[in-house]
Amino acid sequence: MNKERVFTIFGGTGDLTFRKLLPAFYNMEAVNDEKGNGQIVIIGRRDYTGASYKARAEEWIRKFARVHFNEETFQKFAARILYYHMDFSDHTAYEALDAFYKEIGAREHIFYFAVDPRFFATIAYGLQTVSGAEMGKVVIEKPFGENLEAAEALNAAMEEFFKEDHIYHIDHYLGKEMVRNIQTIRFTNLIFNSIWDAHHIDCIQISATEEVGVETRGSYYDHSGAVKDMLQNHLLQILTVVAMEQPPVRQADLMHEEQMQVLKALRMPENIAGNMVLGQYEGYRGEPAVDPQSNTETYAAVKLFIDNDRWRGMPFFIRTGKKLKKREMQVAVVFKSPMPGMEPNILTIKIQPSEGMSLRFNIKRPGEAEDDNELKDIITEKMDFTQSLEDLDEMNTPEAYERLLGACVSGERSWFSQWDQIETCWNYVNTLKRMYYSSQLPIYSYQPGGDGPDAAADMLGEHEHCWYE
Repeated sequence: MNKERVFTIFGGTGDLTFRKLLPAFYNMEAVNDEKGNGQIVIIGRRDYTGASYKARAEEWIRKFARVHFNEETFQKFAARILYYHMDFSDHTAYEALDAFYKEIGAREHIFYFAVDPRFFATIAYGLQTVSGAEMGKVVIEKPFGENLEAAEALNAAMEEFFKEDHIYHIDHYLGKEMVRNIQTIRFTNLIFNSIWDAHHIDCIQISATEEVGVETRGSYYDHSGAVKDMLQNHLLQILTVVAMEQPPVRQADLMHEEQMQVLKALRMPENIAGNMVLGQYEGYRGEPAVDPQSNTETYAAVKLFIDNDRWRGMPFFIRTGKKLKKREMQVAVVFKSPMPGMEPNILTIKIQPSEGMSLRFNIKRPGEAEDDNELKDIITEKMDFTQSLEDLDEMNTPEAYERLLGACVSGERSWFSQWDQIETCWNYVNTLKRMYYSSQLPIYSYQPGGDGPDAAADMLGEHEHCWYE
């Protein structure tokens, strides 16, 4: 074990740590991923002992680790965990934390802020007391600020202490297997790479739908909504991966520049009507911690255009929503139909819950045609590869947090959001929402368990498309 490397998790008693971070570290231990080596310091306000915290951690690891639980592996992993009781909002407590780090021989710091964004600046300020902390790396979760102004202030506070290239804005969707696979599917297959443009593609759809409602997140969600929770970060980032030009080599700065070119080319619609639909599921206002008069959207669909030579004139449709009929995240690339009345080829990249891809294509029906109308004899079939059905692939495929934690250790920034991307996305979605409300467009009500507001389907209907599943 690398005892000088210390991963410190602020918010170590929260759901993110128990559901995602600890299982990720355990998985890395189980598969001997050396990037996960090091002591793990859990900062928490609750009165756990080291033993009681590890017992709690074991429960969650048994539930959520992708690698089968092994007692010997867990004991080896648990020996790396140190629980440190601390109120991280108390600036005077950081002197004792500094002494603790010196006692355990910490030299290489990686801090993970698994807390509400309003505490980011507070922790960064407190860490000024810790020797060598300014040379460490810091991983921060979305949402990065509640709005553009808050995000700018927060970024300034973080960069005042940490180096810009030591700040890792984690977007776990960018660590998912099939999001990372999008570039491979496109750039290493001539059948796709040669026709990946508006001349051959009719539209691209990016969907992230959920069956559940806000559950226990009502307090957070009612101040956020679907646009800030999903569109502003996750879905626009996936859009950049789908639409970017191929960098000459895979380097973080080159990939980042190509993604930024996509965001800069996003067209602001002249008229928001017909280009954006917001909705709220029936019963949302009765959810715990939600304002009974709330107008917060739980569904958002937008039609976007990218004004560059590759994509000019072709629509991208993006949707996200809660309380819909199924949980699904996917990218559907809908190619142009070769002739009127013939079904289009559709490449579907499935991100969650299943992982894989499918290609819908046209083929002649077996047998002889009954008349001269050949279209009657053309049927659609589908080639389907579902990676998560392969047990070996599932066991050997790191989860998003494993990948991104390892990338942070290695200094690989390609799959992390960067500040200028965050700022550009905030500007874009804020303008869209201002246009929506100033146009006095409604927040459409929709039934739980369905497809969302009819107005979102109508938006595609104008282009003779529907949401493809």
